[in-house]
Amino acid sequence: TRSLSITPVEPSMFEKAQGEKVTLPCTFVLSEEDEGPLDIEWVLIPADNQKKELIIIMYAVDRIYNHYYAATTGRMQFTNPDPRSGDGSLDILNLKSADTGTYQCKVKKAPGVQSQKLQLTVHVKPARTKCSVEGPQEIGKDIILKCASQEGSPLLSYDWRRVSGTKELPPTSVLNKNTGELLLKNASQDYSGTYQCVATNRVGMDECSVPLNVTPPINTAGIIAGAIIGTLLGLSVLAFLIFCCCKKHREKKYEKEVHHDIREDVPPPKSRSSTARSYIGSNRSSLGSMSPSNMEGYAKTPYSQVPSEDFERTPGPNPTFAPSKVAAPNLSRMGAVPVMIPAQSKDGSIV
Repeated sequence: TRSLSITPVEPSMFEKAQGEKVTLPCTFVLSEEDEGPLDIEWVLIPADNQKKELIIIMYAVDRIYNHYYAATTGRMQFTNPDPRSGDGSLDILNLKSADTGTYQCKVKKAPGVQSQKLQLTVHVKPARTKCSVEGPQEIGKDIILKCASQEGSPLLSYDWRRVSGTKELPPTSVLNKNTGELLLKNASQDYSGTYQCVATNRVGMDECSVPLNVTPPINTAGIIAGAIIGTLLGLSVLAFLIFCCCKKHREKKYEKEVHHDIREDVPPPKSRSSTARSYIGSNRSSLGSMSPSNMEGYAKTPYSQVPSEDFERTPGPNPTFAPSKVAAPNLSRMGAVPVMIPAQSKDGSIV
């Protein structure tokens, strides 16, 4: 008994680059015994067997349904607008890396039922490849040229070539295609030139270039000597500045001390007691110069204390006191030697 059959596809694996278009074939042949309605269904089988299959597009009852899987909406369509012709192939537009997976085509027309699985792998082309030089570009040194792509699906392979001069890699070079490193041992000046790296994978390639300029070694001894001399000069300048600051500080301190000493040499102001003593001394000199005839007024006038205001007032250089207006000071209270003043008795004799 004849029944529905699907044309097998070999190989069943497809590899495409991101952004491209792929057609997954699914052609079939119906038999006279298949009298039921035609159903064509494409499903995405997840890598995890525990997850359910996702219907991405379907043809049933003369209609196309392609809104089941939001991630593929607008990007998946039947190759033939009328799948009843026996072509249920699927077109996927603008491929993405997330489209990688196993796709199954199911064709039903009762009593016949057939299915076929196809594997799709979406690769990312190498992109944003960068080249660099590691190590000093000096004669006799080992130099490493590095190459790496920022984007790209494995397996990535790197290859180096020289695009200037002899256009051949130096005889001492060692290439690692997996890491993209090119080792140039014991470099000479002849190694100078422009080098180009080509990164490739199954779906594309990308490249970058880097210049190499091998020069004689730098005079490190001169650099070190210059650095030492510069450091010493810097320390000398710093020491000189510190010395100047200290000297200035000492001068200021000395000026303050001298100024303080000068102020200490100034005699303090006279106290009240010294004023009183000077007052008494001046009175003594006045009394000593008086004659007995001039002492009559003092004999009649009793001694009394000098008013306080007189002690507070500083006497002049040659003070004079009128006997009738100024009372004699109490010399005994001041600690002075008493002066005997003659007095005249009733009969006129001097006592």
